[in-house]
Amino acid sequence: MKRIFHKIMSLIMAFVVLFSTMSFTIDMHYCGDTLVDTAIFKKAENCGMKMRSASSSDCSIEKKNCCSDEQLLIDGQNELKTSLERLTYEQQQIVVSFVLSYIDLFEGFDGEINSFREYKPPLIVRQIFKIDETYLI
Repeated sequence: MKRIFHKIMSLIMAFVVLFSTMSFTIDMHYCGDTLVDTAIFKKAENCGMKMRSASSSDCSIEKKNCCSDEQLLIDGQNELKTSLERLTYEQQQIVVSFVLSYIDLFEGFDGEINSFREYKPPLIVRQIFKIDETYLI
């Protein structure tokens, strides 16, 4: 059970590291105030209403384009390793005590340890319950 728990937790932590370091862009295309298309990792498709420039030279009025594109950039974390030099002395003590207690927590226990094996029981000189003739029934 412990091995399965450790494998699940290591898989979850791997995904956390992967998604915290990954950066991506979200591309959005608006036609007026309406969101037409969104795309992740690629350019959003337009709605087909791009304004064309006037071909005749006598027209001096240009129409304003109603479409707009927005790009949202989400940066991931670049630095994963924090140095111990930036930690205060109290924070270093907490890290060391946590690591030591975590190591001792999962240390195996030998069930055959008998600390009384080296000691012999005392010699019985007289059986006191027979002398006093008291018996518990």
